Amino acid sequence: MTATLPELTLPAAAQDLLFREARTANAFTDEPVTADEIRAVYDLVKYGPTAMNSQPLRITLVASDEARQRLVPHMNDGNRAKTGAAPLVAILSSDVDFHENLPEVFPHAPGIRDMLHGNVDGRASMATLNAGLQIGYFIVGLRAAGLYAGPMTGFDAAGIDAEFFGGTAQKTLVVVNIGHPAEDAYMDRLPRLDESRVITVA
Repeated sequence: MTATLPELTLPAAAQDLLFREARTANAFTDEPVTADEIRAVYDLVKYGPTAMNSQPLRITLVASDEARQRLVPHMNDGNRAKTGAAPLVAILSSDVDFHENLPEVFPHAPGIRDMLHGNVDGRASMATLNAGLQIGYFIVGLRAAGLYAGPMTGFDAAGIDAEFFGGTAQKTLVVVNIGHPAEDAYMDRLPRLDESRVITVA
């Protein structure tokens, strides 16, 4: 347990749970993870900020054996076995048509939906960046729920898009295995850059 830094108001135990002791899991126990647990996680992390409150992240829970069989062949070789065995898998995608919700979620700018309507490339870039922010919130939310995440980008994104999102504006960004860690679920923790190499005061 690390002592709480005076600059942080979050208790030390919560700091450890969410960051210092949290690990990326590559193997899980058989304990199930329910859709209701993920809904509770989303209900917490939905408050994280996004540009124009755009909220482009979409979460597809791959819960059935049939859906898992459709997903696994699109994973890279090193990710197939663990994706096939995880208690629950989530496909995290961005919705390039997020602008359709802006009149509801960003109502004080009534013209913004129409302004973005014809700018597909701009929307795609904005969706990727802001869904990426939400993915970070989602992983921390899983940790807050006592769950472990194994996020992966080793897959055929176009194949997953065609398999799960054909005819929609959703684009796969990350696939996350979710569960409770098995023994030897982790690799050794890799080094992190010290703040002196990351933070510059201008």
